[in-house]
Amino acid sequence: MAEVRVRDLDERVIAELKAQARRHGKTFGEEVKGVLTDAAWRPRHEWSEKLALLRGSIREKHGILPDSTPGIRVWRDGAE
Repeated sequence: MAEVRVRDLDERVIAELKAQARRHGKTFGEEVKGVLTDAAWRPRHEWSEKLALLRGSIREKHGILPDSTPGIRVWRDGAE
């Protein structure tokens, strides 16, 4: 696992992270790892949520669409 060093971080930020760690029953390092992990994965989770909403709206409008895999295989293989 990688190690990260952050320099010149405002003391108020450190104090707040330490307070959050105490409230969550974690060490300072665990809290910082959690915050960084959440921040790194947030865009992916947001896209996943948007895609789930889109799939839901398509399903609502068109119902459950049939699986196109067999037709694609026939087309791809040149069989009819």
